[in-house]
Amino acid sequence: MLTPGIHGSTLGGNPLAMRVAATVLDQVLAPGFLEHVRVIGDRLHQALDGVVARHPAVFRAARGVGLMLGLECALPNTVVADALRADGLLLAGAGGNVLRVLPPLIIQDAHVQEAVAILDRTASRLEAEAAGQAAE
Repeated sequence: MLTPGIHGSTLGGNPLAMRVAATVLDQVLAPGFLEHVRVIGDRLHQALDGVVARHPAVFRAARGVGLMLGLECALPNTVVADALRADGLLLAGAGGNVLRVLPPLIIQDAHVQEAVAILDRTASRLEAEAAGQAAE
């Protein structure tokens, strides 16, 4: 039975939380882990810059540092997010008409390639839809 003072914090020092924290630190501090994060973050940012360059009617800029990135949209970010979701990529909206790109630290090159393929395919579709509406 819990009495006042026994349960003072949800995650404050309980054995499970401490074991999880220790395991996460073991991974983050493992040789090469943070270097991989830096390298893959640079690759992802360059790939997003390419998407922006190929689809200026959909995206205005890629910005951010490491694996905390964002895509500034030329279209409403809600429209782009909905289209991406339909194609299998989940990106959340942020302020300033931006979509957050926040992959897990364990992302691999294959994941970057898959995400970029979806971004390109979705942006091409959105561009075609906009051109079709303009022609009407």
